[in-house]
Amino acid sequence: MTFAACIEWMFTKGNDDLASRIRAAHAAGVPGVEFHLWREKDLDAIERALDDTGVSLVSFCVEPRCSLVDPADHDKVLAAIADAIPVAQRFSGAGMVVASGFTRPDVPEQAQFDAAVSVLRRAAEMAHAVGTVVWLEPVYMLLHGQRMFVDTIGRGLDIVAAVDSPGLRLLADVYHAAQTNEDMAEAIGDRMRYVAHVQVADTPGRHEPGTGTIAWPAVMDVLRAKGYDGLVGLEYFPSVDDAGSLALTRRALGLA
Repeated sequence: MTFAACIEWMFTKGNDDLASRIRAAHAAGVPGVEFHLWREKDLDAIERALDDTGVSLVSFCVEPRCSLVDPADHDKVLAAIADAIPVAQRFSGAGMVVASGFTRPDVPEQAQFDAAVSVLRRAAEMAHAVGTVVWLEPVYMLLHGQRMFVDTIGRGLDIVAAVDSPGLRLLADVYHAAQTNEDMAEAIGDRMRYVAHVQVADTPGRHEPGTGTIAWPAVMDVLRAKGYDGLVGLEYFPSVDDAGSLALTRRALGLA
């Protein structure tokens, strides 16, 4: 396994733009990068930097962010996917990341689950038709006492499996899973085929692995046992310089 760095938060020192951070990632031996929202990014400069270095864009976030569990938002969700697809095509099928939106307190859980499956089935059809993929990311977040509807790997995989389309996969973020004390091995079960990508950060603090309380050898044992051999996304705030952060992460993950 090797790395994909979130260049919103990494390689920022002396690099005010994402193209410069891509070049810095390449110099550090990191073969992939990820960023968040795409509409305000200089995609031409990013493309030049990727072409010059051979670094790949692994994922970006669909925007605007809309609710998958509220049917009133579904037209907006599909419009946002339609806008994101040309970006994914431009960057060799980079994953288009979506989150579920917050739980609707007065709506039955099954109705919210069914709403997410319904809109993601349509989004997956759109994506797959042109060779791209939507990535559903479980996110642990609270707003006015309400959690994200999909905030565990287990529920995310339940939805991806229900859609059962090659146009939809899961982005499994170990940091978010740790917030809910989720058992990753149990959550994944025999469904690793639905997982496209894994991101890491330690807790508390959301810094690099090795700075907090997550048992990284156990996490890596689960990923290897389940057959994951993709990139490891580094979506954290470095607590030290980038070279030191990468070294600490490699040691914590047993990839040194």
